[in-house]
Amino acid sequence: MGLQKSFDEEVDRAIERTKSPSAVKSGILARVVGLTLEARGIVAPVGAYCEVVGAENQLVEAEVVGFHDSTLYLMPFSEPTGVGPGSVVRVISPSSRSRVGKDMLGRVLDGRGAPLDGKPPPYCPDLLSTIGVAINPMERGPINEVLDVGVKAINGLLTMGRGQRMGLVAGSGVGKSILLGMLTKYTQADVVVIGLIGERGREVREFISESLGSEGLKKSVVIAAPANESPLLRIKATEYAHLIAEFFRDQGKNVLLLLDSLTRVAHAQREIGLAIGEPPTARGYPPSVFGLLPKLIERAGVGRFGFGSITAIYTILAEGDDPNDPVVDIARASLDGQVMLSRDLADAAHYPAIDLKGSISRVMQSIVKPKVLQRANRLRRLWSLYQDNQDLIQVGAYEKGSNPDLDEAINLREQISTFLRQDMNDGVDYESTLVSMRSISGA
Repeated sequence: MGLQKSFDEEVDRAIERTKSPSAVKSGILARVVGLTLEARGIVAPVGAYCEVVGAENQLVEAEVVGFHDSTLYLMPFSEPTGVGPGSVVRVISPSSRSRVGKDMLGRVLDGRGAPLDGKPPPYCPDLLSTIGVAINPMERGPINEVLDVGVKAINGLLTMGRGQRMGLVAGSGVGKSILLGMLTKYTQADVVVIGLIGERGREVREFISESLGSEGLKKSVVIAAPANESPLLRIKATEYAHLIAEFFRDQGKNVLLLLDSLTRVAHAQREIGLAIGEPPTARGYPPSVFGLLPKLIERAGVGRFGFGSITAIYTILAEGDDPNDPVVDIARASLDGQVMLSRDLADAAHYPAIDLKGSISRVMQSIVKPKVLQRANRLRRLWSLYQDNQDLIQVGAYEKGSNPDLDEAINLREQISTFLRQDMNDGVDYESTLVSMRSISGA
C-alpha cells in the first residue's frame, strides 16, 4: 500500500511538471493493464489520438477508448514496447480522422492509410471523420434497381438491389471467401472497396492475386488489418473502409463494399470492451459490440436522394455452425437479407454451397417483375421440399404419386442442382440467369 501511495505521489508530481498554463495537452502514463494504457493529468475526449513517448524517444500512437474520473484509458495501435511509468502522453488530435482521395484506387492500405503494396502513399487531400456523417432516413433514395452480381443462385433466387446490405453467413471452411471472390469479380460496380479484417495474413495476398486480379484491383481499394494487428487497428480499418466507400458514393459512384469479416470486427470490439471493464453478456460480448455493428451497417445503402450507392456484403462466421450465434443474430436483424452457406452442400462438392432454406433477399419482391418472383419462389419451394424429404427418397420409402409437388421436385432436382452450381471462374449475367430459370420452369 505504501509503495502504491509513493508511486501515485510521484506520478502527481510528474503531471504537474507537464501541465501548460492554458490547457492540459500532455500527461503521464500511470499504468499498463492488459491491452490498455492508463494516463493521468491529461484532458482528451473519447476518440482522441495521442502519442506516448517511450524509452529513447520511441513514439507509440494510441487512441482514447474510455475514462474513469481523471484517468484516461488508451489503446495503442501497436505493441507498447519501450513505454513505462512516467512516460509522457501527448494529444495529437481531439478526434479520429482519416485522409481519402481518388488516388486510393488500385492501392492496398492498412487501417490508417499507410501503403502495404510498397508504393508511395496515395495523394489524399480530404481529411474526414472516420465515424462518417449519418444520412437522414427521409433523404435516402429507394432500392429500386437490380444489381447483377454474376452468380446464378443469387441473381435468380436471391436477387439483390443496388444499395442493399447482405450477409454471407456460414461456419468455417464452407466457401465464404470463394463466393466473396466471385462477387468481387462479377458484380457491376464503379468502385469496389474491400476490407480484410482479422483474417490470416497470407489470405490478403491470395485474395488480391487470385480473387481480385490486376484488372479488378484497378477499380478497387483494399484495406487490410490481419489478425496479428491490434484490436483497435482492426476497428479503425473497418471504419476506414466504410469512410472510403462513403467518399466515392458521395461523388455519385455505385460502390461495392465487401467486408471479411464482420465477426472478426465483433471480436476486436470485444477485446477492447473487456479491456476497459465492460461487463460480458451473450457469449462474452460486451454491450458495445451490439451498438457498433448496426452503426457500421447503417453507413451503407443508397445515398441522399439516390445520388450514388453503397452495396455492402459482409461475411459472418457462424461459430460452431450455430445460426443463432449472437453476431449472426444482430447482423440478421440489421441487414437487408442473408445468404446462408451449408456445410452439407460443401461436403457434397456443391459450390457455391448456398442453402436456400435459410437465405433471403428482403428487397427482391420490390425490384423484380412478378413473373420472375413467381418462378424464383417455385424453384425455391421445390428445392426445399426435396431437401426435407431427401432421406425418405434415398431409402426408397417414398411412393411416387403420393405428393404431386414432391414428384415434380424429384423430376426437376437435377436441373435445379445444375442451375445452383457454378464454377468460380465463370460469371453468369442477370439476363442469362432468367433464361435458365425459364428453361427449368417451362413457363
